[in-house]
Amino acid sequence: MTNKFGAKKPELPELTRIKDRITFLYFEHAKLNRQDSALLVTDSRGTVFVPAAIVSVLMLGPGVDVTHRAIELIGDAGMGVVWVGERGVRQYAHGRSLNHSSRLLEAQAKLVSNKRTRVAVARKMYQMRFPNEDVSGLSMQELRGKEGSRVRGIYREQAKATGVLWTRREYNPDDFEAGTPINKALTEAHQALYGLSYSVIVAMGASPGLGFVHTGHDLAFVYDFADLYKAEFSIPVAFEMAAKYGNDKDIATKTRLAMRDVFTDGKLLVRMVKDLKDLLNVDDEINNIDVINLWDDKLGLQKFGVQYHELDQDEEI
Repeated sequence: MTNKFGAKKPELPELTRIKDRITFLYFEHAKLNRQDSALLVTDSRGTVFVPAAIVSVLMLGPGVDVTHRAIELIGDAGMGVVWVGERGVRQYAHGRSLNHSSRLLEAQAKLVSNKRTRVAVARKMYQMRFPNEDVSGLSMQELRGKEGSRVRGIYREQAKATGVLWTRREYNPDDFEAGTPINKALTEAHQALYGLSYSVIVAMGASPGLGFVHTGHDLAFVYDFADLYKAEFSIPVAFEMAAKYGNDKDIATKTRLAMRDVFTDGKLLVRMVKDLKDLLNVDDEINNIDVINLWDDKLGLQKFGVQYHELDQDEEI
């Protein structure tokens, strides 16, 4: 039942699992409001209703006006938000994690805080790029060099297959329009992949800043995670768009739409959820129920919501 304040906040079991959601939606020059449990999106063409629980990430472009009520719904539904600025500059934001368990975050923090386990996870990520080779004995320096060679080879192969002129990757975050068509397409494709990666990481309750290969940035793990999929998704799409549309002024928009299609067709959300849990060694279903305990160095986990006294007596609070 609804009231003048909108629908009640949905319970966790009612929210669509992250792997089953729509990958992302992009809006620009629009106003976002809330009606019940849906986003009310209005622009010059009219109004549409978007059920909040089915969307993974919103890409909000120039001219978007968002109400407080809309942001509240976005946070409750665990949607990621990517604020897309002009000339390809992005700022990232997100609502509360869809998964209220801290198990994934604790596992990530433990793995990244130990040199041996951090290297092991990094090797696991590189192993995903080289499935037919054993990289378990390679150092981080050797792995970086091997990966650099692989990516350069992918660029050359895509250029040859599509006929797109390729020299090198150039990206000026302060001047998107100065780039060549292929570099514009690559920027747009990678940013869409970063947005989806970011959304999955935070929705699952992990930290976007605790990277294993990248470090020192609040999106370090986003870059780690997205790099696993560039060769299959963003790079081929970018070359295809550059070959098809060349100097078309809308190449960024066309690339973004193409990325949305390949995300869906390739069932990338399902893969990302599985891969994230595999990387962090959380192989069972994560409990989404709101459970909170108190930590004790000698007694282990203790009951929350209890007023403890100096003696053994305690009472509910």
